Amino acid sequence: MKRTLIALALLSAVAGCGYRLESGSTRFTDPSVRMDVSPFANRSTTPDAGAVVAANFREELRRSGFRGTFGNVGANYLVEGTVREVRSDILSQAPDRFALENRLTLVVDIRVVEVVRGGVLWKESGLSETASYYSGTDAQYIEANRRAAFEQVVRRMAVRLSQTLRVLL
Repeated sequence: MKRTLIALALLSAVAGCGYRLESGSTRFTDPSVRMDVSPFANRSTTPDAGAVVAANFREELRRSGFRGTFGNVGANYLVEGTVREVRSDILSQAPDRFALENRLTLVVDIRVVEVVRGGVLWKESGLSETASYYSGTDAQYIEANRRAAFEQVVRRMAVRLSQTLRVLL
């Protein structure tokens, strides 16, 4: 009984200081929220990397429960991103010096601005995701595997960005 009274007193003291226990997802699921997620700037050598990352990010936001709309007119939040790099590194080689396995790395910078207040809600540089893919002597085989690895790291990055934004909103 004494512990219960202490816990209630502690909770009422916290509530009196202005703190509230509430889920961070109320704005995330609010249908009146409008978010501007334009194609990310692309500084990589992969031609469509910025557009693909932004499209997957929007799709993942929907999948994870975002009920608002996307568009730049009247947006509550502005999401700006940059695909800084998409690179492939050799992980293993055959004795004849052909690469057997490569690692593809996607590096992204992101900034989320709350338009009404004008403040930066989230800013992070150098977020990265990696995936490995097999290669060989056939250029089409290598490119198909590289593209599959690219799509995999983009999906992972979209999930990561969406999960973080869900917590922040």
